[in-house]
Amino acid sequence: MEFGTTNMAANPSFLGGGATVSQLSSKWQTSRKTMLQAAHSRYRDTRASHPTDDKSLYALKRKIKDAVARAEILAPIALEHEEARRVKKEERIHECNLWDDPSRSNEILLQLADSVEVVGTLKDLRCKVEETKIMAELAGTYTVNYGLFNRAYTAYVHFSKSLDLYEMSKLLRGSYDKQGASLTIKAQDNDVNSEIWAEQLLSVYVKWAEKQGQRGVRITEKYSSSNFGIKSATVEFEIKYAYGCLVGECGVHHMISSHPKPSAAAVDVIPLFLNMSPDMDLPENDVIITSDSSCKTACGRVEHVIRAEHIPTGLFVHSSGERSHTGNRIKALNRLNAKLLMVMLEQGAPSVVDIRISEIRNAWKQDTRRYIFHPRKLVEDLKTGMELADMSSVLDGNIEPLIEAHINARQGLRL
Repeated sequence: MEFGTTNMAANPSFLGGGATVSQLSSKWQTSRKTMLQAAHSRYRDTRASHPTDDKSLYALKRKIKDAVARAEILAPIALEHEEARRVKKEERIHECNLWDDPSRSNEILLQLADSVEVVGTLKDLRCKVEETKIMAELAGTYTVNYGLFNRAYTAYVHFSKSLDLYEMSKLLRGSYDKQGASLTIKAQDNDVNSEIWAEQLLSVYVKWAEKQGQRGVRITEKYSSSNFGIKSATVEFEIKYAYGCLVGECGVHHMISSHPKPSAAAVDVIPLFLNMSPDMDLPENDVIITSDSSCKTACGRVEHVIRAEHIPTGLFVHSSGERSHTGNRIKALNRLNAKLLMVMLEQGAPSVVDIRISEIRNAWKQDTRRYIFHPRKLVEDLKTGMELADMSSVLDGNIEPLIEAHINARQGLRL
């Protein structure tokens, strides 16, 4: 994501010391729109490449040089901003008695831990940028050292991803955007092509997480059909900001080919709480827990599925991926709590009893994206209007432009 170098270079006060947290935040917000204007046209390829000719070598050197210039401007500003936030949080801890309100104290301590982690990451990033710059310069000093250039490129990929994640975190300010995500895919009933399409969609999201260098991804449930596809699957992303990135994927994803009937699969995303799951304190009579063993997994074995339903709203979830009945029961209740919290947030309802049943969102009634294979290849996002011609790249997990477009739309900023 490009950074607004021109405006900041012309404004030395942007880097001025002694700024308050609010002033730094304001400066950050001022530069954010410039970053976003370049974000929607960027389509990064983070796969390492070995230069084989002068043209590819020049392109690689240009890419590294641009990335280093971007990082040298952004990293000091970001570090100053985050250091100020960390100091502010430490002051809050000193001002309050942590024993008076354990719940609030825990929240403040978690925020401080996050700030310390971000500061450490930015300091490490600053060092890696300098190392990359030196390696790139040394590699081309006399004879070309392709091995050193490749090392510089690998380092560039690493710190660019770190910067991208930091920039994204500045935009993801929703109540649960920082949480992990539980993503469920369901194929259209009684349709062979839709079941095959659902499995391909599952692969897209798993590959996306892998390309981010993330390891906290687990397919917890996967129910195969008899036609080499899947009826449904759930994948959990135990990754910070996964929910904020993936919530825009909710809805129906259509696959349009030469087949007369389009294929479809619905995607639903709920938060996966990484620290402590909120306790909704639901009345015992409002929740019914049932169990059945009618689902066949991808391995061919039959598993006991726990179903948790909130009777007043009719909302329900399933869980079968844990090793024990108790584990699945806890997971189902956590998912139900998360689903209720999301409905409350969407409707602005202060409590569960205020949920308007008629306004509960149905994933099957919201079109999200069309993947057109015939007569020409095109990925068309129906929520943002973004179109991408490189179908193969999207299906290989490169969905960052689509994710960024959704985040921008939620922020209410025009590209």
